[in-house]
Amino acid sequence: MQGVARNFFTLAIVYALIGMGLGIDMAISQDHTQMPTHAHVMVAGWLMSSVFAFFYHLFPAAAASALAKLHFWLAAVSGILLMAGLYLLLAGNEAMEAMTAVGSIGFYAAMALFAFIALRTVYRPA
Repeated sequence: MQGVARNFFTLAIVYALIGMGLGIDMAISQDHTQMPTHAHVMVAGWLMSSVFAFFYHLFPAAAASALAKLHFWLAAVSGILLMAGLYLLLAGNEAMEAMTAVGSIGFYAAMALFAFIALRTVYRPA
């Protein structure tokens, strides 16, 4: 695994460790206020980044494109904004709503870009 696939897989592992750590912290403290953040980190972070990684691993031509690199950076930066913003927002910092919204919209754009890349790749005539 190399390039964009490796980058997404590394990001997925980081998200998994953060999400699981947050889950353990909630269990120990019996405070489940951050459950939405935990769910976003595990699904949007760990799961989606893993899917992206394996897609790009299976389709190296798609991974070599400039769009794939743009997809990685858009997903990585917006995902971090989304997860950090959501964590801080749920911790009571209402000023983080804008950051969470920007991250959310950016992450949606990253998914739309992935849909374009993936569908164009799998429906390309053989």
